[in-house]
Amino acid sequence: MSAASTTPARENDTAAIRALLESSAAAWARGDGAGYGAHFTEDATDVTFTGTVYHGPAEIGGAHQALFDSFLKGTHLTVDLLDLRFPGPDTAIAVTRGEVHKGARPRRLGKLATYTLIRTAGGDWRIAAVQKTKHRPLTEALTFHTRPKTRPAPRPAA
Repeated sequence: MSAASTTPARENDTAAIRALLESSAAAWARGDGAGYGAHFTEDATDVTFTGTVYHGPAEIGGAHQALFDSFLKGTHLTVDLLDLRFPGPDTAIAVTRGEVHKGARPRRLGKLATYTLIRTAGGDWRIAAVQKTKHRPLTEALTFHTRPKTRPAPRPAA
């Protein structure tokens, strides 16, 4: 996290954003599409790791409900916050590692997501955009081996 995140206000914002992500994962675990969609702003975009783009909480929630009622039935969403920064007083960017799974927490979290979050007029944080991608460790390792300058610098945990 950036140095700005260590102020008491940023500590509160960080806790609120963690709570938002945990709440969205809890809605997922309940199979509650509308509850999941409620974590997004009215003009939000959700880009899935398959490349589908959903807009707004109703569409995001409705699409997820269809998934929860079918092949995502009984699944859980695990999300670990890797990086959080605040480019403005009411804007945050979070990078997470996660996985959709049944049962116990998976050993490997193979998906990454970048969230753009905003503070609403009421003071709550909401997801304005999320972009998900699958982590490809073998491709990444090969790239780092053949082109060492592509390896990013180590970063402290969020």
